[in-house]
Amino acid sequence: MAKAKHEVMRIGGKLKEIITVHDAKGKVLHHFMQPLMVEFHWKDFFQVVVGASLLAIPVAFTEETWRLGATLPLNNILGIMALSIAFVAIFAFYHYYKEQNRIQDYFDEFLKRAIITYAVSFCVVGLILFLIQQAPWSTDALLAFKRTAIVTFPASMSASLADTLK
Repeated sequence: MAKAKHEVMRIGGKLKEIITVHDAKGKVLHHFMQPLMVEFHWKDFFQVVVGASLLAIPVAFTEETWRLGATLPLNNILGIMALSIAFVAIFAFYHYYKEQNRIQDYFDEFLKRAIITYAVSFCVVGLILFLIQQAPWSTDALLAFKRTAIVTFPASMSASLADTLK
């Protein structure tokens, strides 16, 4: 029966997983290396920006979201934000950290990825809504916040998905 040994090394500034497969007698059958994508890099940041824009643009231009921002109570908006952050975190966990229980070793990177993904998505949406004059940050910050949070829900999902493209 073959056994695999997993080692993590930093090569060229990036984490790599080196897997060595041994047979029952201990003879090396195969070596292979794959990127260990648990750290958040600048490339990931830019992918999140592009991914957030993909859904932020069509959703931000709908009058329905503008009305929702004006009519939904703040508690509902905070619930939408919490749900959005939870979805981003769950997606990141299952895509990057579930395998071999990596969450224990890279929990800080996991939190960083989830928080940065949501925060960047929020900023992208806020900028888009500001540019189309639907987020009046200087005159009605609460309305701008609520509209931004509503549109950030789908934008953060597309940002998470775009972040997986390598």
